[in-house]
Amino acid sequence: MSLHVVAGAGSTGSRTALLLAEAGDRVRLVSRRGLGPEHPSIERVVGDTTDADGLAALTEGARTLINTTWPAYDRWPTDFPPIATSLLAAAELADANYVSLSNSYGYGLVDGPMTEGLPMSPIAAKGAVRARMWLDALAAHDAGRVRVTEVRAASYLGRDAGSVFNFLVTLKVIAGQPASYPGDPDALKSWSYVDDVARTLATVARDDRAWGRAWHVPSTVMSLRDLVARLAKVAGAPEPQLVPMSRVDLAWAGATDPISAELIEMLYQFEHPDVLDSSLTQRTFGLSPTLIDEVLADTALFGTSAV
Repeated sequence: MSLHVVAGAGSTGSRTALLLAEAGDRVRLVSRRGLGPEHPSIERVVGDTTDADGLAALTEGARTLINTTWPAYDRWPTDFPPIATSLLAAAELADANYVSLSNSYGYGLVDGPMTEGLPMSPIAAKGAVRARMWLDALAAHDAGRVRVTEVRAASYLGRDAGSVFNFLVTLKVIAGQPASYPGDPDALKSWSYVDDVARTLATVARDDRAWGRAWHVPSTVMSLRDLVARLAKVAGAPEPQLVPMSRVDLAWAGATDPISAELIEMLYQFEHPDVLDSSLTQRTFGLSPTLIDEVLADTALFGTSAV
């Protein structure tokens, strides 16, 4: 029975902890308030992810340290680097493997589906943060100091996903109201279900083939327009109305909402195809994306429950 330490008790961290516990392992779930699911194999503890020594003590004897923490979206450049540095150092000090949850931002604007072998080439500040986190971890791996891997997800779906789609679209569609979303509604996008993200994290944490490279979460590829129409059908809602959201609209919203303001530099992801190729993950670990109707049935419950 292995011990895994999961940093972050949000929707993804809590699900990852539960999957590992249900697989027969022990889990220490670390968060600022000691939250998380109740399970006899899950120990919920209070911890500071910027305290490398304290986190190393909590990780002593663990097989892996899994980072699912996400600071506030508008504070990534200031808050993410110290967290990433601390977690990587803690894994090295505790002689544990390190698994980091990330996304596609580090790739920048890519012509065609993104594969894990692409170089980091960010074109936004948040992408630069993500790229540096991975390159620092990979350098530690290559130096033999710690074994690392990274799991990269696309835009999130699911009832507990704090995603742009949920905040801007889900509740509006369910209520039969017009929904605004930035970018090209017909561009192909990858959509990652929170349960599939957690399943990928739990899988790579227990598999020695995972180390030294990144893996993409098995995700559904679909345009925003098709996804919204499918959501309405699954939820039994009226035919949806999509209203374009321009750069100017975002700028106006960002004047009072810091999260909306942060979307402006990421508009390239909304205006162009943004597809993660997850075929390597699927072939290697036998994982596949959850059927989209099942994902959307769960997503339709956004705002009705918490992990």
